[in-house]
Amino acid sequence: MAKSKKKFFTRIADWFRGMKSELKKVVWPTAKQTVNNTGVVLAVCAASAVVLGGFDWLASEFVNILIRLFS
Repeated sequence: MAKSKKKFFTRIADWFRGMKSELKKVVWPTAKQTVNNTGVVLAVCAASAVVLGGFDWLASEFVNILIRLFS
């Protein structure tokens, strides 16, 4: 039992060492890149909202027309 615990904690320690090594390789974006990327994300979200809202409106109108025809 003690041997398996030691193996477990050794694996955890190895994982943290590997994670630390990988995090040293990370290249963080500049402030300008972050602002640009944020702008792109907001624009895509707004465009998606408009398109989905349009589809929702069209579907709603279609259902209302069907209801008026068959009632």
